[in-house]
Amino acid sequence: MQELAGELPDHSPRYVLLSYPLTLPSGRLSVPYVMLYYLPVTCNAESRMLYAGAKELMRNTAEVGKIIEMSEAEDLEAIEAKLLGE
Repeated sequence: MQELAGELPDHSPRYVLLSYPLTLPSGRLSVPYVMLYYLPVTCNAESRMLYAGAKELMRNTAEVGKIIEMSEAEDLEAIEAKLLGE
């Protein structure tokens, strides 16, 4: 995740499709397919509107089960907790 965080730009939004292996509290392995919607607070209004308007289209096209919104690359550190619903 740290490598991915280093790739995210500081001033531009991105969609990231992620298949992340998790071990559930029951001990079962799960590999959810999610979309990370990275929208930094420093990006311009035009980019914000463009990405916000296309978010559902991207979700439906990629057939992801969940969208996780992030405003900072550091939010990736808590991705496992978000996927587990904590």
